[in-house]
Amino acid sequence: FFQQFPSAFFQGQADLCGSLCYEILKCCNHRSRSTQTEASALLYFFMRKNFEFNKQKSIVRSHLQLIKAVSQLIADAGIGGSRFQHSLAIINNFANGDKQMKNVNFPAEVKDLTKRIRTVLMATAQMKEHEKDPEMLVDLQYSLANSYASTPELRRTWLESMAKIHARNGDLSEAAMCYIHIAALIAEYLKRKGKINIFETNHVYVNIIVENN
Repeated sequence: FFQQFPSAFFQGQADLCGSLCYEILKCCNHRSRSTQTEASALLYFFMRKNFEFNKQKSIVRSHLQLIKAVSQLIADAGIGGSRFQHSLAIINNFANGDKQMKNVNFPAEVKDLTKRIRTVLMATAQMKEHEKDPEMLVDLQYSLANSYASTPELRRTWLESMAKIHARNGDLSEAAMCYIHIAALIAEYLKRKGKINIFETNHVYVNIIVENN
């Protein structure tokens, strides 16, 4: 399908791309080794189509949606064990052995993506160790959110996760601050895109929130 209709995934809204990435990654964590291998091959082909669709410039959309899907799956399915690591190794092997992509930066982008996924998994493992220490857990999530300061959508994903932890622990004011921070990120993004006009007082308030969080 994405061979014939790549624009459905790589242009416009990213919902379809994100949903597909989520489902393929679930299969990358499957107990069946053959399912893992086929899912890894499909994911590699998907990233390659993204690269070709962008005239061999980048895989920005699939990169973003895959990291976001990993962040969601950590909470939903607990991925990150040996099965998932095996799938990441398969994807890297495809990148290393793809002769048609040898002289472009696609293999390097694939390696960077798998490295970032492993970073998220390592950070999550640390969170697991401190799951009974709410303050340490939130500190770790805050550090991870800040590491994605240049990618607002991913930062929003981790801020939402922080808000859920605060709400679960009864820290409602802290949860509210997370949601206010998310609102500030969205407002800043929409303003830069020229989608909304913000009154000067509100703009100053948004800036204060962003700078202080």
